[in-house]
Amino acid sequence: MARLAGIDLPRNKDIVIALTYIFGIGLQKSKDILKEASIDENIKTKDISEDQIVKLRSLLREYPIEGDLKRQVSMDIKRLKEIGSYRGERHKRKLPCRGQRTHTNARTKRGKKIAVAGKKKVTK
Repeated sequence: MARLAGIDLPRNKDIVIALTYIFGIGLQKSKDILKEASIDENIKTKDISEDQIVKLRSLLREYPIEGDLKRQVSMDIKRLKEIGSYRGERHKRKLPCRGQRTHTNARTKRGKKIAVAGKKKVTK
């Protein structure tokens, strides 16, 4: 099993798909990396040679991936909260910050519905 950027890549998948298991690498970036490394996209991960893995590791160092990218995203969100921007306020309240409707939707983001207790009728 090939291990790149701290991630075990699946052995029986094409290398172009296996690279997308790394956080920060999508399908297009995966294709670009393989083209730059002159590796066939359709080769299985188990068939990749050791020198090709070394070449991939050197190319992956150029991109912010995994922990570095997650840290960068969290720092960006923290900065938005600190400067008091609208998006930062939406992040603080755990609401959607890209203009989605929340009156009836966004139940996952807003949390479980809270029932409002009605008045109890007094029985005689």
